Amino acid sequence: MQQPASRFGWSILFGVLALVCLLTLAVILVQLKKQITPIDLPPIGLVAAFSLTNENNQAVSLANLQGRVWVADIIFTRCPGPCLRMSKQMKELQTALPAASKAKLVSLTTDAEFDTPPVLQKYAERFEADTNRWMFLTGDKRAVANLAIDSLKLTAVAKKPEERTTPEDLFVHSTIFVIVDKKAQLRGVFQTGGDDVDWSKSKATILAAVRQLEREP
Repeated sequence: MQQPASRFGWSILFGVLALVCLLTLAVILVQLKKQITPIDLPPIGLVAAFSLTNENNQAVSLANLQGRVWVADIIFTRCPGPCLRMSKQMKELQTALPAASKAKLVSLTTDAEFDTPPVLQKYAERFEADTNRWMFLTGDKRAVANLAIDSLKLTAVAKKPEERTTPEDLFVHSTIFVIVDKKAQLRGVFQTGGDDVDWSKSKATILAAVRQLEREP
């Protein structure tokens, strides 16, 4: 026959286990709530049709991205400033995206005359880009500007020779990432650098935005 003290001990044990289970469930529910809380991603504008060339010297148009969510930035391969950081961050997104995701990553060059497909291909290799997921686009300067500036609201301004600190210091350009939905609507702008930017939080928000937009019809 079990002693009262022993029964009391078992009661305490079961009580502790029940409390641990409840606390664990509460943590899980909080995390789930964070994951499903919608991000405010109002349509900003439509991406206009374009025709550019990727790192494999293949033509890429808006039709190639239609029906997919994509994240884009603007860089140039001989950039002495933030481009390396931005490309490392884009690689982190590539790594973090689920294999089942159909989202694409798009890096435009603002230095189209220098950044030919072979140059972009070497740059892609440098960052171990999966070019089925992450493409690098070049082409006619006006066509690049139309997509980058007019549609994606990115900026790129050539520096005057007297303003350059090095021979490669050619442009001032955006250091943001933007996201486009499956209907070719620009839906979000995300900061990637600066003293007041926590990249880990920005990355988490971008990934959450991709998930949210992929669930949209």
